[in-house]
Amino acid sequence: MSQIDQLQKLIDESKRIVFFGGAGVSTESGIPDFRSTDGLYHQHYAYPPETILSHTFFMKKTEEFYRFYRDKMLCLNAKPNAAHLKLAELEEAGKLTAVVTQNIDGLHQMAGSKKVLELHGSVLRNYCMKCGKFYDAEHILHSEGIPKCECGGIIKPDVVLYEEGLDDQVMSEAIHHIATADMLIIGGTSLVVYPAAGMIRYFRGDKLVLLNKSTTQADEHATLCIRDSIGQVLKQIEVR
Repeated sequence: MSQIDQLQKLIDESKRIVFFGGAGVSTESGIPDFRSTDGLYHQHYAYPPETILSHTFFMKKTEEFYRFYRDKMLCLNAKPNAAHLKLAELEEAGKLTAVVTQNIDGLHQMAGSKKVLELHGSVLRNYCMKCGKFYDAEHILHSEGIPKCECGGIIKPDVVLYEEGLDDQVMSEAIHHIATADMLIIGGTSLVVYPAAGMIRYFRGDKLVLLNKSTTQADEHATLCIRDSIGQVLKQIEVR
């Protein structure tokens, strides 16, 4: 039996699937990840990305933060790929209960997924730090320097920066879905970013699938490991 056939069988047998995804889900839509050979960590800026994308840097060098952020984090022309679309289809069919994502691009929702738990927030939401007024990503992209609210406050993206904690409500809901799932599909993540990566420990089901191009720390516990493009794999799955 091929790996695709094995995956199809596991999905057919499951009723409460949760998908836990990372940057590898979005790279197929043209969004750069951090750790691949051509990812952001391997490009040269005056500061490393993890420094720029920290709370301290945002507060102290806000204009420099936004220069990098507009250049590298706002990929507003990206479209959902085969993986996003298949996951939305699985949810529509009542097979998948939630997508838990470390991505901040909103592509799962664009593909039609309804229950998306964004562990690291979203570039599509931005709020004034003074009055709380909402601004969309287009506003940030087309602003210059430090984007300011009409009240004079600085606008901050609703993304979790380094040194910031994850949203408690989002985390607890994600843990609930993972803990009650009968199948967990992990895709496009190296499982090295905590606390997000630690959340898969709550899974109590017996069907754990890893879809990732490289090895992860969870491979030895997996029912099935497929080393291939997530989009290529999932588009071969029939929803029934």
